[in-house]
Amino acid sequence: MRVVSGIQTTGNLHLGNYLGAIRNWVRLQDRMGADDVCLFFLADLHALTVTQDPATMASNTIEMAATLLAAGIDPDRSILFNQARVPAHSELAWILGGTARVGWLNRMTQWKDKAGKNREGASVGLFTYPVLQAADILAYRATHVPVGEDQKQHLELARDIATKFNLDFNVDLFPLPEPMIPEDTPRIMSLRDGTAKMSKSDPSDMSRINLIDSDDQIAAKFRKAKTDPEPLPSEVGGLAERPEARNLVTIYAALSGETSQDVLANFGGQGFGAFKPALADLAVAKLGPIRDRLVALLDDRAAVGATLAKGAARADALARPTLVAAQQALGLQI
Repeated sequence: MRVVSGIQTTGNLHLGNYLGAIRNWVRLQDRMGADDVCLFFLADLHALTVTQDPATMASNTIEMAATLLAAGIDPDRSILFNQARVPAHSELAWILGGTARVGWLNRMTQWKDKAGKNREGASVGLFTYPVLQAADILAYRATHVPVGEDQKQHLELARDIATKFNLDFNVDLFPLPEPMIPEDTPRIMSLRDGTAKMSKSDPSDMSRINLIDSDDQIAAKFRKAKTDPEPLPSEVGGLAERPEARNLVTIYAALSGETSQDVLANFGGQGFGAFKPALADLAVAKLGPIRDRLVALLDDRAAVGATLAKGAARADALARPTLVAAQQALGLQI
């Protein structure tokens, strides 16, 4: 297996990022065989689809790399790097831009959502970034890509581009990567609104648990999390119309390794006055060590940067032959 996945460099990571993606990356890394490869990258080139402050961009890249390392990504067992350090990503994206069709990109749901009614004012990068995503994957001839439901369309585009390139130039260069959709990935919602995803962009810091938060901050945020006046039910079905209660039970289950039904078997009939402190204690126990490692890593940002540079060198060694083969297929290598 050759697994590729990335995450944008958009600031502090939170509990939703950890339970929804990063923890799965660590588990995937831990069960890889000796001949398998995991490549995890910080998608700094993708962040350029909107205006960025250079100093903030550089800081975010180091902080997010440190967070991944603190959460358990091992640079000796996985390849961790930032995208911009491997030129094959952008070079292959330009080549694949000649294969991708405008109609394909026009159908991309995220393009429609992000551009909204201001398509003429959106950046070209926002329109074409799915081609760069395809290059991110195909440069490494990935066999598998961990994706959420909202990214399946992008992986399908990468497969379409790979198929058309192989057929157009009569080569067998790009394998068709398969999606990896973990069945037990929880959907973590805002602590202030159980119908909205936990997000870095929410103006209220009380809506999320940041992985850098102190023990006291974690406890305070759960204590003040929005709930309803009813006690917890004894069955999962009783959470159907209670989004905030369902979210807190989901978080407890995800952190404890239990099912939501297991949690309700223990706490059913109790009020949030008992449940919230238990949830806070569990979160502190699970997230505190990650935060402590993160703080220690950020004391030496140069070392984190050196780790990214080493990972980029390993990634470049895998991607460069694919780029050269694509150039040869096009007659660009004479």
